[in-house]
Amino acid sequence: MNRIDRIQEMLASNPTDQFLRHALALEWIKIGNDAAARRLFEAILTEDPTYIGSYYHLAKLLERVGETNAAIEWYERGMAAAKAAKDQHSYNELQSAYEDLAY
Repeated sequence: MNRIDRIQEMLASNPTDQFLRHALALEWIKIGNDAAARRLFEAILTEDPTYIGSYYHLAKLLERVGETNAAIEWYERGMAAAKAAKDQHSYNELQSAYEDLAY
């Protein structure tokens, strides 16, 4: 059984586990299924805007596929969420990626 199958099996019994969903999205990226990863990251952040780590990975995916404006928007949302959560490390990481792209 590969990692995707194992994660999906665990999600079957706990479908709202954001950590597992995030891990699955990262696995989708590894195999080049950007569309599935994007849908999953967007679902995670719609359902739980405080799941800070997904902002960075979604924005990086969008940046990589040439959707610069969407990437900038997700970086901005992520920075706002990180600031609200007082997560300075994540804020700095998001801000650095944002500035590299926007300026």
